[in-house]
Amino acid sequence: MIELADVPELIDPVMVAAFEGWNDAGDAASAAVGHLDQVWGGKVFAALDAEDYYDFQVNRPTVWMDGAVRRITWPTTRLSVVRVTEPRTRDLVLVRGIEPSMRWRTFCNELLGFAHELGVEMVVILGALLGDTPHTRPVPVSGVTSDPDLARTLDLEESRYEGPTGIVGVLQEACAHAGLPAVTFWAAVPHYVAQPPNPKATLALLNRIEDLLDVRIPLGELGEDARAWQIGVDQLAAEDSEVAEYVQQLEEARDTAELPEASGDAIAREFERYLRRRDNVGPAEPGEGHEQGRAASYRREEPKATDRPPFDRPGPERAGPERPTPELPGPERGDGGDQQDAGGPEDGGDGADRGPRPDRGDRGERGDGR
Repeated sequence: MIELADVPELIDPVMVAAFEGWNDAGDAASAAVGHLDQVWGGKVFAALDAEDYYDFQVNRPTVWMDGAVRRITWPTTRLSVVRVTEPRTRDLVLVRGIEPSMRWRTFCNELLGFAHELGVEMVVILGALLGDTPHTRPVPVSGVTSDPDLARTLDLEESRYEGPTGIVGVLQEACAHAGLPAVTFWAAVPHYVAQPPNPKATLALLNRIEDLLDVRIPLGELGEDARAWQIGVDQLAAEDSEVAEYVQQLEEARDTAELPEASGDAIAREFERYLRRRDNVGPAEPGEGHEQGRAASYRREEPKATDRPPFDRPGPERAGPERPTPELPGPERGDGGDQQDAGGPEDGGDGADRGPRPDRGDRGERGDGR
């Protein structure tokens, strides 16, 4: 650990962590932590030594100009702290970085050592997976934990996943062995439009953090961006009849599976969430022309040569080796990158390889061992 600044005494601190790479479909999880850091003015106070955990041929450093001076930014994991004052004062320790290339146990032990030193009361880990979920419906977010008591107290699922895992799953288990309460939230991203960013999934993760920690997160333009993203995807889907038909099938499957959940208790919980967030709503929705302009910006953006195309139709033609696909609970069926049947979203599933992204880990993987 390289300490960059002194840390003040913290108030009821909670650690919130996300990592780019296999656990971060659509960049949704890392963008959520980045949003918290930006809106609350996070101050970086420590960074892990990049030499210990990263393969620089996989995650390359970048060179940039600071005036007339050339500088290098190394891929690593940084810790910052923000103070929340609404509705009560508390501190969040934000952990944002790249999934390490090596020494995962040491990596997790170093983070947990810092959590112990800071008096962290709980660890909240964010992940995003690719799944068979339609972009037109609310983003499914599964909350899981390895602690049976915490699962009962917070009405979460207890992790039952078996299969390949990523740093998110390893860190959660490390927290369990250390006796530190830990919760993981997984957002399901439509696999047919996995190219980042996905502001709708980022917004869904932030909403779950609000519910869990009873905080009010300034959303800025994120809600507007999420609406524009959906309009842009709607337009792209309308241009391809096969994709439009596939989206309709996903909608029907999702709606049919969720009918049993439309109970009075479920409706009451959603209404309570709405009331808690009502005071946090930004300015009125912009006019249609403004949203269409934002949507067009999504449509005009050309994918990089190393990125997946905007739409990846399901079928045997997907590239990549076959991988076991764990089944996840609930109608949304998802995993670290794939949505299949019921099982546990705790640690992600696995599926066809979407191909690596240079310097930032493998985000296009349909399946993430969490």
